[in-house]
Amino acid sequence: MSQMTRGLEAALSGASSPSWSQRAGAGRALAPFADVPEAAEALVGLLLDAEDTAVTRQTAEALILAGTVAAVRLIALAAAEADDNQADWMRTGVHDALAGTDGVPDIAVVCGQLARSHEAAVRRGAAEISAWADDTRC
Repeated sequence: MSQMTRGLEAALSGASSPSWSQRAGAGRALAPFADVPEAAEALVGLLLDAEDTAVTRQTAEALILAGTVAAVRLIALAAAEADDNQADWMRTGVHDALAGTDGVPDIAVVCGQLARSHEAAVRRGAAEISAWADDTRC
């Protein structure tokens, strides 16, 4: 088993931990694997974490920092089914990522690609993320 596979397995295990800090750590560790189906499923679950908003916030931040279409798509999917509280914490995670560093990928470009998705939930979520990103730049 490769080092990467072991890391992915450990992060997947952490995603279902009773410890909020382990779940948040799993969100950060899984973000680079957003295109892996098992990781994607776990990441959406972490974005919609019902027990601790820190998990939602840190997972959203990690996915924005990953900056891939696959990563931002997961936030879009989660945003489409999030309650108001979860959406607020996802937005905070997006703001944290965009405000924290100059090396953040151009989220507007990624959201533009997602706006053409065949999935209505992804299009709605991408519009929401784009608005959140615009709020950060103001």
